[in-house]
Amino acid sequence: MAKVKTIGVLTSGGDAPGMNAAIRAVTRAGIYNGFKIKAIYRGYDGLIADEIKPFTTENVSGIIGTGGTILKTARSKEFMTEEGRQKAYENLQKEEIDALVVIGGNGSLTGAMHFAQDFDICCIGLPGTIDNDLYGTDNTIGYDTTMNTIVECVDRIRDTAQSHERIFFVEVMGRDAGFLAQNSAIASGAEAAIIPEDSTDVDQLAQFMERGIRKSKKSCIVIVSESPKCGAMYYANRVRKEFPEYDVRVSILGHLQRGGRPSARDRILASRTGCGAIEAIMQGQRNVMVGVRNNEVVYVPLSEAIRSDKPFDRKLIKVLDELSI
Repeated sequence: MAKVKTIGVLTSGGDAPGMNAAIRAVTRAGIYNGFKIKAIYRGYDGLIADEIKPFTTENVSGIIGTGGTILKTARSKEFMTEEGRQKAYENLQKEEIDALVVIGGNGSLTGAMHFAQDFDICCIGLPGTIDNDLYGTDNTIGYDTTMNTIVECVDRIRDTAQSHERIFFVEVMGRDAGFLAQNSAIASGAEAAIIPEDSTDVDQLAQFMERGIRKSKKSCIVIVSESPKCGAMYYANRVRKEFPEYDVRVSILGHLQRGGRPSARDRILASRTGCGAIEAIMQGQRNVMVGVRNNEVVYVPLSEAIRSDKPFDRKLIKVLDELSI
C-alpha cells in the first residue's frame, strides 16, 4: 500500500453543529503530522465536480465555534451511481489525494463504504449527525448541541402551554431514532415522548392519554420524533377527534434544531475524533469510523457504524414515565 501524503476532507448529508470543529481538527492534526490537506466543497457532489482546494491552518482559523459547515454540504444522488463514483475517483487521482475523511451521518458513511469497496482508497468516517444513530460511538457530533436547542425551545413553549392550559405536541428531528426525543423529553420535563423505538403494537397516544393527563395537569408537552406517517400533526389531529375537550397545539422545531454554536461537548468530540482520523491513517487503518465510547477513541468498521440497530436504552422510557406523573 502506497504511503499516504495528501488527505481530502469533506462534509456530507445534513449539517450538524461541530462539523467545523471537525474540519479544523482534521486539517490541523493532518498538517502537524506532515500531511497535505485538501478541502472538498459541497460533499460528494463537489468531489464529482472537482471543487477541491488546498487548506492551510489559516483556512480553519476561528471556525471552532461556528455552526454549519464552511465546506458546504449536499446530499448527492450522482454519487450513488457507479459513474458518479468513477468521476469522483478520477478527481481524487488528479488531485493526488490518497485518503478521504468524510464527516457525516448514515448516508454519508454508507457512500464512503461503497467508494472504498469500488476503488482502493482509504476512507475514514467521522460521526457528524444530530440524530445520534451511528453504531459504535456513544454520541455523534451535533447531537449534544441539538438536544440543548430543543430543551431551550421546549422551556419556552411550556410557558405558553401552562398559561393557556394546552397540550403541545412538539416535533423534533431524528427520523428513525428516538435519542433526541427521549432525552430532550427527560431534560425538559415533558410528560411523554413518542419515539420509533417504542412503537410496538401498543398505541402510544392512548397509553399516554390514559396515564398522563391527570386532574392535576391541565397543560402538558409531548415530544414526537418526526415521521412521514405519524409526526406531531397526526397525533394532534387524533386528540382533537378523540378527546375534543382538550386544547391542542403543534410546534414543529424543524431546522431550528440544526443550527447554532456547537456546545463545548460537541467541540471536544469533533476535535478528538478529527485527531483520531489522522491517527487512524498513520496506523494504516482503512474504512473505519472514529468514535468515542466510554470516553476512549475507538475505530469501528464503516459497515458496523451504519447498522440501523444502535442500542436504545429502554430504561430511559421508564425514567420519563416515573418523572412525568
